[in-house]
Amino acid sequence: MSRQHQPPVRETRPLRAFAIYLTGLSMALGIALLGACTGTSQEPRAPDQGQPERPTLLLISLDGFRWDFMELAETPSLDRLAASGVRAERLIPIFPTKTFPNHFTIVTGLYPEHHGIVANNFYDPTFDASFILADPKTHAQAPWWEGEPIWVTAEKQGRAAATYFWPGSEAEFEGIRPTYWKPYDHGAPYDERIDQVLAWLDSEEQVRPDFVALYLDLVDTVTHSNDPDSSPRVAEAIRTVDAVLGRLLDGLTASGQEGRVNLLVVSDHGMASTSSGRVIFLDDYLDTDKVRIVDWDPVLSIWPEPGDADRVYETLVGAHPHLRVFRKEEIPEDWHYRDHRRIPPLLGVADEGWSITTRPIFASNPGFFEGANHGYEPSLDSMGALFVAHGPAFKEGLVVPPIEAVDLYELMCSILDLAPAANDGDLTRIQHLLRR
Repeated sequence: MSRQHQPPVRETRPLRAFAIYLTGLSMALGIALLGACTGTSQEPRAPDQGQPERPTLLLISLDGFRWDFMELAETPSLDRLAASGVRAERLIPIFPTKTFPNHFTIVTGLYPEHHGIVANNFYDPTFDASFILADPKTHAQAPWWEGEPIWVTAEKQGRAAATYFWPGSEAEFEGIRPTYWKPYDHGAPYDERIDQVLAWLDSEEQVRPDFVALYLDLVDTVTHSNDPDSSPRVAEAIRTVDAVLGRLLDGLTASGQEGRVNLLVVSDHGMASTSSGRVIFLDDYLDTDKVRIVDWDPVLSIWPEPGDADRVYETLVGAHPHLRVFRKEEIPEDWHYRDHRRIPPLLGVADEGWSITTRPIFASNPGFFEGANHGYEPSLDSMGALFVAHGPAFKEGLVVPPIEAVDLYELMCSILDLAPAANDGDLTRIQHLLRR
């Protein structure tokens, strides 16, 4: 078995590399219909003359926006939406509480063991290849992605969809992409993102999308390097994305779209404070050159050599008081993280606020482990995500107990009057948010 050993890197670093790569790519694509959008082969829909206005849904992800961040800084736009809409005490993510798995669960209603995106970085023994967050060419390859995302459900049922960045939206599903989509560009200005979304929603009826997804990364990027509970930089990032949201709301009002569009503002996970004093050094216990480690921190994905799993397990189990180690079949049942070939034979999970690395990596950059991280078990308060909903489909002034991210696909299908694909969600757990 070939080995692939990667240093423990967090999402912010790969995303910067991703941005550098895709800046040139996006420039080369040129300008297409409705402002540099890349279209599929679907034909524009005929106007629905004499028919009632179709429901519209705008899904917005504020990556890394913990459920209580609205209390850490002024958020007048989110406050406005929550006051006249629905807010959940928190959104419970799936395990692992990482960006790609949770974003794909939100749009498919599937746990990672069913949609196949089991981490940000993972190995597939059938493909004998790895999906790597820092390698953008893997993101557009259809075989990595399983299940049916909401934009494909919409397109299959004659509804146009648009995505301004969303994990999975660059890949084809059964030959289908959103009618309008963007290849990821980390440096794309937020004003441009908002302007494009507003243009899509204000376009002629026959080309106007009924589902739009928008991704904003700033809070996650800043919080990885700063303590979320005390850093003024985190508070400023919260205010910035709220102002961006305010610009969108103002644009909807100016175009007369506000009363027509349902908004779902969510995040993929929360954030837990980390410290260079809370680090597990894996090489104190294990020769890391003798195993394949595809993902590191705070979830350790270990693929031992054939016949070596028991030795590696016995070496690591109980080795550090803040590291739990599971055989695949022992992973907690309520994590829904056992039944896919990409889930590793051995899984290590650090306790909340702890990091996993090696001594050489730590010595080269100890400051990297200050700030915050995510990936820990989803039941932790620190991993709780944001959920705010507003629009004609939702009740007003409602605060509800925690809801689950796996149910959002069913909710979105209900709003859009779509027949959902097979999924793990349950509309009955979340239907009380809707007027009907």
